[in-house]
Amino acid sequence: MKLKENVLLQSIDDTLFLVPAGNEKFRGIGRSNASCGFILKMLKEETTPEEILDALCRKYDAPRQTMEEDLQELLDTLRKIDVLEE
Repeated sequence: MKLKENVLLQSIDDTLFLVPAGNEKFRGIGRSNASCGFILKMLKEETTPEEILDALCRKYDAPRQTMEEDLQELLDTLRKIDVLEE
């Protein structure tokens, strides 16, 4: 899976913004925190949820189960606004 080509990521200061250009389901801008930004950057290239979760575990000191649940919630949201290629 990866972000669709028409999805732009823009960093301003410490915030990463997601702009799905030409998207019929979502017309707006998404703002992310650091961990979400980390995931979005990984999704610019083809990856799997398992690879993302492993990278999150290496980077952040949090329970794996919590990160897995948060990752699934984010991926569900990205699917809902139709910005993922799977």
